[in-house]
Amino acid sequence: LKGRVKEYIEQTKEGNRDRRRVLKDFSKLLDDEIEKVVLFMIEQQGLIAARLEDLGEKKARLQDLPLLQEISELREAYREVGMDLVKLLKFVDINANAVRKILKKFDERLGYKFTDYYVSSRLNHPYSQLKQVFKHVGIGAVVGALSRNLGDLEEREGSYLNIYDQHPLAIPKDPIIDMIKAAADKLTNSTNFLRFLGQHALIAQEDTTGSEVERIEGDNYHFISLVLNLVNTFLYMVNTYIIVPTADDYATSLGAAATVCGVIIGSMAVAQIFSSVYFSAWSNRSYFRPLLFSSIVLLLGNVMYALAYDLDSLVILLVGRLLCGLGSARAVNRRYISDCVPPRIRMQASAAFVSASALGMACGPAVAGLLQTNFKVYVFTVNQDTLPGWVMAFGWLVYLIWLWISFREPALDPDVKYFHEGSSSSSSTRYLEQEELEQGLADQLLQAYEDGQTGQGERLSATSTLRPASSVVSAYRLLTPSIKVQLLIYFMLKYAMEILLSESSVVTSYYFGWNTSTIAVFLAILGLTVLPVNAIVGTYISNMFEDRQILLASEVVLLAGVLLSFRVTGTYTVAQYLCSALLTFVSAEVLEGVNLSLLSQVMSSRLSRGTYNGGLLSTEAGTLARVAADGTITLAGFLGRGALLNATLLPSLLICLASIAATMSTYNSLFY
Repeated sequence: LKGRVKEYIEQTKEGNRDRRRVLKDFSKLLDDEIEKVVLFMIEQQGLIAARLEDLGEKKARLQDLPLLQEISELREAYREVGMDLVKLLKFVDINANAVRKILKKFDERLGYKFTDYYVSSRLNHPYSQLKQVFKHVGIGAVVGALSRNLGDLEEREGSYLNIYDQHPLAIPKDPIIDMIKAAADKLTNSTNFLRFLGQHALIAQEDTTGSEVERIEGDNYHFISLVLNLVNTFLYMVNTYIIVPTADDYATSLGAAATVCGVIIGSMAVAQIFSSVYFSAWSNRSYFRPLLFSSIVLLLGNVMYALAYDLDSLVILLVGRLLCGLGSARAVNRRYISDCVPPRIRMQASAAFVSASALGMACGPAVAGLLQTNFKVYVFTVNQDTLPGWVMAFGWLVYLIWLWISFREPALDPDVKYFHEGSSSSSSTRYLEQEELEQGLADQLLQAYEDGQTGQGERLSATSTLRPASSVVSAYRLLTPSIKVQLLIYFMLKYAMEILLSESSVVTSYYFGWNTSTIAVFLAILGLTVLPVNAIVGTYISNMFEDRQILLASEVVLLAGVLLSFRVTGTYTVAQYLCSALLTFVSAEVLEGVNLSLLSQVMSSRLSRGTYNGGLLSTEAGTLARVAADGTITLAGFLGRGALLNATLLPSLLICLASIAATMSTYNSLFY
C-alpha cells in the first residue's frame, strides 16, 4: 500500500484524481487487505482446532494403556500446536502494526484526516473486519484446551484434581502457555503493572536486532551505571520537592511575599526548559560527562540556596534554584535506559525509573518535615529553610564521588551512521534495520500491489524518512493532531498538579493554620499514592478498558477535582481540600501514564530518537506547564492570599475543559 500512497501523491499533484476518489479507492484496498488477514486467521484457527481434536482422540486411546513414550510424544505434539498459535498471533500483530502505519503515512503524506473516519466507521460497525485484527476471539478457548490437556499428561502421583478444581495461579504452566499469553498481550496492547509504569517514562521499547542485543549485552550494559542513573533521577526529584513545604516561609524571611514561593519553586523548571535540550544533545556523545556536570551544578546550586538566608539575598536563592534546574539530567537517564540496557530488562528499568521518580517526589516533602531545627555553625544558619539546601548539597557530593569511582562509559558503536549532525545513538541503526526488515516483508506479502514500484529509489526514499528531527521546527512539523492533543493533555495535568503542590503551603497555612510538618506529611502521602494507584490501573483497569476510555475518564475525574477545590462559600473545610486534592492528584497520575502510552503509539518513529525526540517534547510540555503554574501563583498573590485559591484554579479549569474537548475531537484516532 505504500506504493499506492506514492501514486496518489503524484496523481493529486497532477490533478488526475480528486480527493473523494482517492479516499474511496484507498478504503477499498485497505478493506481488502484486512479481509485477507482476517480470513487467513480464521482458516488457521480452524486448522489448529482440527489438530487439537485429533490429538484429543489420541489422548483418549491412551487412557486404558498409558505408555510413557507415547505420552511424551503427545505432549510435544500439543506444544507444536501452541508454537503454531504463537506464530499466528505474531502474524496478526505484524498486520495490525501495518494498518496503523499505513493510516498514519496516508494522513501525513496526503494531508487528510482519513484515520478518524476509517477507524470510527469500521470499528463501530457490526460486521467490522478491522475489529477482528485487534482482538483475539477464540484464542482463550485454544489456550484452555492446551492447558487442560498438557496438565492431564503431566505425571501427578496421588492427585485426582483437574485444572477446574484449582486456582488459576496454582495450575502448573507449560512454557508454551506463557509464550501464547505474551503474544496475545502484545497484540491487544494490554498492559500489566510493569509495562504501565514503564510507559510513564516514555522510553523506547522497540524490538532490537540480534547484533544490537549482543553489543548491548556484551559491551554497554553495566548494572552499577544503571543504578547511578536511577539514583540521579531520585535525588533530582527529592531536590525538586524538598523545598515545597518551606518555600513560602523562606520567601517571607527574605522580605518577600509568601506567594513568591511560586517563583522560587518555578525557577528550577524555567532552567529545565533549556537543560533538557542540551542534555539530550550531549547524551548523543557521552553519558558520564553530562552526569558529572549535572552533579557539580546541583551541588553548587544547593549551596547557594542554603547561603541565601545568611546573605539575606533573594537573588542568590533564585540563582541557586536556577542552577539546580540547569542540572536536570533526566533526559540522559532516559536515553541511557533506551540505548544501554538490554531489551530483556528494559521494561523493568523503565519501571524502576518511574518508581525512583515517584519515591523521590514523596521523600522530598517527607525529609523537609524532619528538618525542623534552628542553630548556627560558625556564621552559617541551619534551620528549616536552609537545611534542605545543605542536605541536598551533601547528597550530591556523595553521589558525585560514587559516580566518579563507579560509572562506566558505554562504548560507542563504530558502525553507527550519523543521520544528522550530533545524532549517533545506537537506536538509529536499530530503526534502519527494522525498516529494511519491514520493507522486505512488504515486498513478499504485497507484491501484487508494489510490483515494479519498490526499486532502489523507493528504498532510498524510505531511508530518508528515518532521519530524526534536527530542529524544533522539523519536530513540530511531525506533530499530527493526535500528538498535539496528547501534549496538551500532558501540559494540563502537569499544570494542575503544580498548582496543587506549589500553593499547598500557602493555602493550608492560610485556611487551616497548618505548620511545616503537617504540610510535609500531606505532600508525602500524596506522593506515596503514585505506585499503588498505578498498580491498580496497570494490573486491572487497563486490561478492562481501552486506553482512550481511561484517558477521557481520568480527565473528567480531574475536572471534578478542580471544581471541588474552588471556595464557593464562606467556609473552606479540611475535608473539602483533602478530597479535592486527592481526586486531582490521583487522576493526574493515572492520566499521565495513559497519556504517555498513547503518545508513544501515535508519535512518528522519527520522534523516537535524536535530540528532538518524543521524550524531550513531553518533558518540555510538562516543564512549561510547571513554569506557567508557578508564575500564575506569584501573579495571583497580588490579589491577596484570600483570592489566591480561586484565581489559580480558574486557568486549570479552562485548560482542563479545553483538553476534554480536544480529546473528544480526536477520540476515534486513538485506537492503538
